[in-house]
Amino acid sequence: MMESEVSVLVGGPAGAGISSAGQVVAQLLGRLGYRVHMYLDYPSRIKGGHNFAVIRGSGGQPGAIREKMDFLLALNQETVGLHRHNLAADGVIVYDAGEVKNTSGIAVAIREILAEEDAPAVMGNSAILGAFARAAGIGWNLFEDVLRLSIPKAVALNLAVARRAYDAAEEHERVPVLDRPVFPVFSGNEAIGIGLIEGELANYFSYPMSPTSNIMHFLAGLQEEAKIRVFQPESEIAVVLMALGCAYSGTRAAVGTSGGGYCLMTEAISLAGVAELPLMIVLGQRTGPSTGLATYTAQGDLYFALNGGHGEFPRLVAAPGDAEEARAWAVAGMDLSWKFQVPAILLADKVVCEGMFSLDPDKILKRRQETPSAESNSPYHRYALTGSGISPLRFPPVKGEVIRVNSHVHDTDGITTEDPELTRAMAEKRWKKERILEGEIEEMDPVNILGARESSTALLCWGSSKWACHEAGEKNGLRVVQPVVLSPFPEKGFARAMDGIDRIITVETNETGQLSRFIREFGYHPDDTILKYDGRPFTVEELDTRVKEAVS
Repeated sequence: MMESEVSVLVGGPAGAGISSAGQVVAQLLGRLGYRVHMYLDYPSRIKGGHNFAVIRGSGGQPGAIREKMDFLLALNQETVGLHRHNLAADGVIVYDAGEVKNTSGIAVAIREILAEEDAPAVMGNSAILGAFARAAGIGWNLFEDVLRLSIPKAVALNLAVARRAYDAAEEHERVPVLDRPVFPVFSGNEAIGIGLIEGELANYFSYPMSPTSNIMHFLAGLQEEAKIRVFQPESEIAVVLMALGCAYSGTRAAVGTSGGGYCLMTEAISLAGVAELPLMIVLGQRTGPSTGLATYTAQGDLYFALNGGHGEFPRLVAAPGDAEEARAWAVAGMDLSWKFQVPAILLADKVVCEGMFSLDPDKILKRRQETPSAESNSPYHRYALTGSGISPLRFPPVKGEVIRVNSHVHDTDGITTEDPELTRAMAEKRWKKERILEGEIEEMDPVNILGARESSTALLCWGSSKWACHEAGEKNGLRVVQPVVLSPFPEKGFARAMDGIDRIITVETNETGQLSRFIREFGYHPDDTILKYDGRPFTVEELDTRVKEAVS
């Protein structure tokens, strides 16, 4: 085990509660003072297959996993067969003696415990967690407290099973307690949900598509407390049209989807563009094309997010690299969408959405909440030509007024027109908004600089590749540049981040180097590209090796 560092892998068959077990391990490490990241791996099928979670705790915030594990928790033989090579030299396998054979480590007769306690098979995850807690030298009282908070039902029986396994195991190596504040651990989807609520969400619409499905589940559990409504319509088309209906009536709404659902939404996104209706979209990327690998990660939808929809209109696209950025830009997306009356797209990926991260509970987000005040004069001009391009908003019903939105080219009242002068004026009005939005974005730290800031070689990345690049940059003495906002592109902030750089290496989880192509539009020409497109994220060791090859 490295100093101030611990990695745990828990694996088993589908239906064994591996995701829940991983979350408990993440919460345990968080309570010990570690900053935590969890990666969840499960097959794209309804039933069957191997599931596993990797949880990494560190003194500094991790956002990428390592290849070597200090603890391998195995509920079946397949887990050992697939992951034995990941065990560190001083690591240990904690396993179900009834399922795993010819393996050394800490054996616990989980099947026998379940039978004697008359407990269902799924509670094997509580047993393996109890055995892990003992093997890691974690006190029973702390473990019990975390498990109680994590179990939705049958708490007493789960605790009885876990205690039996805890007592049957033995301590292997005590995980040190770090003397630092305890941060809660959230998934990226939960952080996005929190950010949407902080951005004054009133309605959330979604049709389930991994990796954003859990946003809907999380928000549904907060409907009464947060005074929001969560609704699952019959299709993604209905989802986005309901959100636009809310925008017309003055109610903040957001939608969540993945690539296939976003395809169905694009006509309505264009409607939002010409009708100047606020629209907040969480677009979670997964491996394509088509259904692809529905439960694995990729960064293949950059151009889709930038250009999805016919015609030309401004939009905000932000790609967070972790849960903290996902929360912050969910808030900002809500506010900026309403201020500028444009679609806002939070372009996350599976690692961010379904991964878990520590969040600083005391971090206060700066709001940019200003919504243009309603025009008081009559008659009301919904698309009034203004110096900023932002027209005043009013919402029906307003006595004596008709408030129009229109999918056609229209005049200032919202009446359809084909007049060339008005067509040009309305196009220019919309693009005025983008120029002002870009200026506001520049004040919001839209580009991160990590690693060795003085280096003249840059690792350029976006989204969840941020943290693997951060560690590779620090280890190899390279600057890491991560643009978070991709539209409108923060050219000034990016130029400052790239000042002094004479060599660019891009790092992406796609096949074609989409960010590499994109930044060429702004005069930057990458020298090397490191790509990964097998549906899995970069591990720390893997990227370090490939960076060394690129700079040698």
